[in-house]
Amino acid sequence: MAETLKARLLDSDRRSAVIDDLQGLVDSEVANKSGLSGGVVKTGYAGLKKIKPGIVREALDKMLDEFVEQLEPFWATYTTEATGDFGTFLGTRPQEASEALLAVTDRRAERSSRGTITSIYSKLRPKAQENVIEALPGLGAVIEKHARV
Repeated sequence: MAETLKARLLDSDRRSAVIDDLQGLVDSEVANKSGLSGGVVKTGYAGLKKIKPGIVREALDKMLDEFVEQLEPFWATYTTEATGDFGTFLGTRPQEASEALLAVTDRRAERSSRGTITSIYSKLRPKAQENVIEALPGLGAVIEKHARV
């Protein structure tokens, strides 16, 4: 397991499949939201997709390199400890892992010139850490699936 996540996930032969699985994870996580806050997430997500079809895939593709960079230290630690699966490992570090991932989206939102997207993100951001923490097991499974191929 000496290879880095960058070498495994960003390889041109794997990148598209990684993005496909990440989009499936995002779609599933959003679909499983419930209650008032879940309705807000679903509405915001649908709004983003309506503004620009394909925006989720495009965003994942643009941010994948930065996400992988943020996950690399977690992966390095995980591979030396070699217990359980990567999703469970991330789940034992929810604050640290979610903050690392949200740093990427926060930077992107700050640099965005699209007011509508920035506005939607700012409305969703207060609950984002909770949502990311809930998605860590699934994210870890996607990462491990492609990193161990």
